[in-house]
Amino acid sequence: MSNIMSFVGTVVRNAETKVLPNGSTVCNVTIANNQGYGEKKTVLFIRAALWGKRAEGTFPTLLVRGRQIFVSGELSMREYQGNDGSTKTSLELHANIIDLVGKRESPVVSDPLPVVSEEEIIPF
Repeated sequence: MSNIMSFVGTVVRNAETKVLPNGSTVCNVTIANNQGYGEKKTVLFIRAALWGKRAEGTFPTLLVRGRQIFVSGELSMREYQGNDGSTKTSLELHANIIDLVGKRESPVVSDPLPVVSEEEIIPF
């Protein structure tokens, strides 16, 4: 039995892509998910890992800080010792799906179009 989680969140820091010694590629990204509202609002931070061919190419470069994304995958929980000696919990997601949502970034125009006066326009 697996724990499938799907949510929309905001990328906290730019994605990092690594090639492991065995040759597989992994893209790690941390996502913030807001829960509740007003004074009861909390933020849940989830680390997501995208593996294999989906972690290669240009897609990970689109996962930049502040970008809204939809994520779905298997959720796991890991406990570790913090610097102060206390036990802490980390939520990790083995992502099956990561999609970009929200407004599309406008492309940077390197050569602006020339300004044309009305006399230069040829009627058809």
